[in-house]
Amino acid sequence: MITLANVLSCTIVFAVPLLLVALGGMFSERSGVINIALEGIMVIGALAACFTLRALDMSGFGPAHPQLGVFIAVLVAGLCGMLYSVFLAFAAINLKADQTIGGTALNQFAPAFAIVVTWAIQGQGQTQIMIPTWVRITRSTFGLGDADPSFWNNLIFKYFYLTTPIAILLLIGAWVLLFKTKFGLRLRACGEHPQAADSVGINVYKMRYAGVMIGGIFGGIGGFAYTLAAGSTFASSVAGYGFLALAVMIFGNWNPWTILGGSFFFALFKVIASYSSSIPFLPSFEGVKSASNIYQMLPYIVTMIVLIFTSKKSRAPKAEGIPYDKGSR
Repeated sequence: MITLANVLSCTIVFAVPLLLVALGGMFSERSGVINIALEGIMVIGALAACFTLRALDMSGFGPAHPQLGVFIAVLVAGLCGMLYSVFLAFAAINLKADQTIGGTALNQFAPAFAIVVTWAIQGQGQTQIMIPTWVRITRSTFGLGDADPSFWNNLIFKYFYLTTPIAILLLIGAWVLLFKTKFGLRLRACGEHPQAADSVGINVYKMRYAGVMIGGIFGGIGGFAYTLAAGSTFASSVAGYGFLALAVMIFGNWNPWTILGGSFFFALFKVIASYSSSIPFLPSFEGVKSASNIYQMLPYIVTMIVLIFTSKKSRAPKAEGIPYDKGSR
């Protein structure tokens, strides 16, 4: 039977990738570029991070320095996510291609690419990458004693990864960067009134590239965070989490703090879906064939319902999705 502490712990670990990826989408769309490619960016980031962990594990560096190894994997995930996002930036900004179609194409490409690379490295038919057991932060990481069955021990150490404190730092950094710096003001100006921004000397193209690439960093790290949360293997997929993060971003009205609240809200329903059979107060739907599928659908049903009631009140950046033409006024 799953306890309250376990539910809260699972909610936190599933909220982290939603938070990171939604923040990535926020930066991209605040600059004026729709980033449908978050799902694909997550896959590429997770792929790179998992192979980094595999290499560190085989070399012996990972088991000897576990959290440093995870931090290196986080950096690799962010870097690869950023590089992959450049394809979207080039198509949307330089070629002025349809941003939705470009993002969809990158989403379709990423899982296939991940499978091909996994086969090339591990052998044909080997589609899963094992995640080493040393990645989790435990009581021994801090020099503490044996397991403590208390509420706080289960809440903190049941599912605790380095990506959680990193996500907190990135959340604070995203808020400061977007709302407390000249860079953030310029980025938001390019998403609202690019012609006005250009008229005062702001390079709209560079700012949009920066927004998309920052989004790629967040998305890549979010993909790695999802892989850690989802289990012990990576199977070239993030199960629609990129699209769920888009819903969180819209629900959060492109603001870091409301995105944080939305991440926990949607993550809670994800946990309920994943552990429905172990939560005693949930109805079991006796007599219904494949009743577990009802709970598996729950996060996405809730997503649609929430968007119905909140999307009308959400205000996207005015120039979002509109290619900027320097010659037009």
